[in-house]
Parts: sequence; structure tokens; C-alpha cells
Amino acid sequence: MNAVGLECDVILTTRPREATDIARDAVRQSRPLVIAMGGDGTLNEVVCGFFEGAQLIPTRSVLGLVQSGTGGDTARTLGIPVDGGAALSVLTNGNPRWIDIGRVTVGTEVRHFVNVAEAGIGADVSDRANHMPKVLGSASYLVASLVSLAAWRHKKLKVVVDGNIERQITGQAIVVANCQFYGGGMWIAPEASPEDGVFDVIVEGSITKLEAIAKFHKLYRGIHFQDAGLRRKIELLHGSKVEVSSPESVLVQLDGEVVGRLPATFEIVPAALRIMVPTV
Repeated sequence: MNAVGLECDVILTTRPREATDIARDAVRQSRPLVIAMGGDGTLNEVVCGFFEGAQLIPTRSVLGLVQSGTGGDTARTLGIPVDGGAALSVLTNGNPRWIDIGRVTVGTEVRHFVNVAEAGIGADVSDRANHMPKVLGSASYLVASLVSLAAWRHKKLKVVVDGNIERQITGQAIVVANCQFYGGGMWIAPEASPEDGVFDVIVEGSITKLEAIAKFHKLYRGIHFQDAGLRRKIELLHGSKVEVSSPESVLVQLDGEVVGRLPATFEIVPAALRIMVPTV
């Protein structure tokens, strides 16, 4: 990174969640920049390193992102370039931006996420995509989506938002969005902001397989809420605490990584950390 005037230690990970341990050591030392180089899964691990259990670690460290993975969905919302050279330039010429972080309790484990969490078909897609060859790149999400859709059976899902809004459905998923994109470019939550102190919660009901295939392109364009047919089966809610449960076995994913099964509780942590973004 000397080409952009950064002197840094580069550490390659060798096992799952090692990036969290490395980042946590750096955060405790208040290293100026703690940079995630990889995809959304790597970024998730590094973000978790800013926390000790459920608590933020007091630090002056700022998060940096150089995208090189299969998804790149968080970078889309934050406007961070996919090009490596341009992303490195953001680390030196950009501005730190305070963003919200999601906290998730699954069983006895507490995790954090920066982008999108989900219980349902999207977690099934993530599980399949993560076992596909990396050479497929973002296309792995498309292939995994089609395979998962073909095998999918709607689940009974209950969601409670801020303790007073309750929905019970038999459907596809409950999406808890801090940012806008997931699944390799699907514009699932076009109005979500990581700076507004609330999640965008998308309740996806009994969308048929034919509907999903016929209107798949609308999801990538972010116009699914404008479709009259889909509007009867999807609902947008907002809140800072989201509790999701099911009598069935339903996977949960955070930033594209499967972390367990329902029940799960999602809570917003407002203005939790700073990340370098391009200068406006």
C-alpha cells in the first residue's frame, strides 16, 4: 500500500473468524486504520473485532474496506469503489463516516453485522453460494438463488418489531437491512440507510416460484415494491429491535455468512463505528 502513502501490517487469515481476532487486537491498540481486504464475509469478521461480546471497544480506530470478494454489497451502499486502486485512494483521501451496526443474538451467541441479515431463503442461498467455486464470482449468488428457489418450501415465520408490530406469515423470509444490497447486487432495501438508527425490515410472504422467477429482475433494479402483485406479498417495516422465530428449522445469515438458526433477535447499534468513504 506504499503506492498510496500507507504504511501498514498485512496479515493473511488462515481460519474462519481469525480476522475478528486480528482486528480486535488492532482496535484495542487504537491503530488508525483497520482495513478489511476481501468480501462481505471478511468485512463482517473485521466489524465484529470492534466489539467484545455485545460491547463496543473504546477506540480511535477507523474501519477501511478494500473489496475483493464475491459480493461487494456493502461497498455499493457506501459508495466505496470496487477497483482496488480507487478503494486504496479512499483510505487516504476519503472521510470517516459514522454508521450504525446490527447486533444479533442467535442462541447464546452474540454477533454483529454491517450490511444485511436475513432468516429464510436468502440464508439458504448464502449457504449454497459459500460452497460453490470462487471462480464463479458474483454469479455464484445467481446460481445458488435458482437452485434454492427450486427446492424451497415456504416456512412459518413470526416477526415482532419494537415489541408492538407483529406479523405471522408462511413465506420466504424476514430481511433485516442496515444497508441496501445483498446476494451479489440484489437491491433488496432501496431506502435503507446505515445512518438513520433503524432497520428496514422486509417481510416476504408466499411469493410463488413462478412469480419469483418472472420478477427476479425487479429485485436487482430495486423496483419490487412498485410491483402491484408483489406488494400484496411483501411488506416494509421499520424498527430498532427485530425478533424473529419459527417452529421450523430456518437458517440465519449475516452479511452472507450463515451463523445459525432461528430464533434470533436483531438490534441496532446507532453510530457505532467510523468507516472511510469517498469524499463527496
